[in-house]
Amino acid sequence: MKIVVIGAGVVGACAAYYLSEKENHEVILIDEAFDGKATLAGAGIICPWISRVDDPDWFAISSRGAQYYPELIQSLEELGETNTGYGQTGALATSTDINVIHELKERVEKKKEEFPIIGEIKVLEAPQAKTYFPPLSEDLHALYISGSARLDGRLLAESLVRAVKKNKGRVIEGKAALKKEGSKVVVSIKEEDIKADQVIVAAGSWTNELLEPAGVSIHQEPQRGQIVHLSVDEDTSKWPVVLPQESSHYIVSFDDNRIAFGATREDGSGFDYRITAGGVQEVLNEGLHVAPGLANNNLKEIRIGFRPMSPDIKPLLGKVPELDNVIIATGLGASGLTMGPYVGSLAAKIALGEEIEVDLKAFNPMR
Repeated sequence: MKIVVIGAGVVGACAAYYLSEKENHEVILIDEAFDGKATLAGAGIICPWISRVDDPDWFAISSRGAQYYPELIQSLEELGETNTGYGQTGALATSTDINVIHELKERVEKKKEEFPIIGEIKVLEAPQAKTYFPPLSEDLHALYISGSARLDGRLLAESLVRAVKKNKGRVIEGKAALKKEGSKVVVSIKEEDIKADQVIVAAGSWTNELLEPAGVSIHQEPQRGQIVHLSVDEDTSKWPVVLPQESSHYIVSFDDNRIAFGATREDGSGFDYRITAGGVQEVLNEGLHVAPGLANNNLKEIRIGFRPMSPDIKPLLGKVPELDNVIIATGLGASGLTMGPYVGSLAAKIALGEEIEVDLKAFNPMR
């Protein structure tokens, strides 16, 4: 079977990697360089168990996304891909109200019965959380969840692409186009027409542009996110993710003495690739309010990404009814790095006709 995957963010790259691990399939991964790819900008937080999202379908796929990571990372390491950007550092859910922390603890303990990967759950009364994340404000209580993890999306995507190549998959850099021929599409790239048995479209916020020539349109809009990175004169590799319960912002630490403050959620942004004064002010204010001890560190860089947002924050995943060989995998929004690799593996399973362990009705890409 010949399968083309368009888009080498974590969704598409993981779909191609999953397919390349199977025998007797020709896998072609196509990617174009765009400013604002969500995977390249995002700081991944793998801790869906404390999310304020109250949707069982979203939770079903995001929690499985978290569970999928250890298996994926081990598989990549066996291929020699050890610089994946993944680290099980744990997470701190913080609040100035200890009652909020205790209520959260009860919710997470119930979920641990089904998801033992959650690990140790511990209440830290202020200022105990500072022993885990020293720059934190002294008045913050926290719930520590040991099984949570963080991710550098750039590093994981690069590892997956290298792994596809090691598995004899073909990787093409350039602009792909779809041409409709009867009930199928042909993929055109660099004067080559590829007739594939299945085409997985995982082009993130650019998916509609790609689908338009085939007469297909999905309900998805780009949402701009601005993320500020600081350089720190300490070893931050083991510091946990910080998730303030009074905010949608977050703090993520990485192996290279770098800390990310994220992120704005700018609806209606289109593809306006700009750093704005208001966006940077918002992110810095939120980050330094929670971790004032970081105020004197150097501003390293600011990243911009366009999240592919579906109307109901659930992924757009599945076949296109009017086209025999097209599968869509996008719309992950702010949860892209939590569930992206798992959604990619599901798209690959759809292409191969394998059994799917979740009900895909809720994720119908044409809804």
